[in-house]
Amino acid sequence: MENGRPPDPADWAVTDVVNYFRTAGFEEQACAFQEQEIDGKSLLLMTRNDVLTGLQLKLGPALKIYEYHVKPLQTKHLKNNSS
Repeated sequence: MENGRPPDPADWAVTDVVNYFRTAGFEEQACAFQEQEIDGKSLLLMTRNDVLTGLQLKLGPALKIYEYHVKPLQTKHLKNNSS
């Protein structure tokens, strides 16, 4: 467990995803993940377009969420599961 979450984002529940973004400083935007019921598996499948338009977030925070959080989590997950 890392910060109360399973280490692999694929195992995260919706609350884990919400708490991850709250901890990362996206308190307001974290609610969108809750409303859309985004769990870890869904998060790892999200495209840039999903984050920018599907969550109905302001563009600035949505870009940061995708570039600095979603994309790195996806890359890390792929790397850990390809060995």
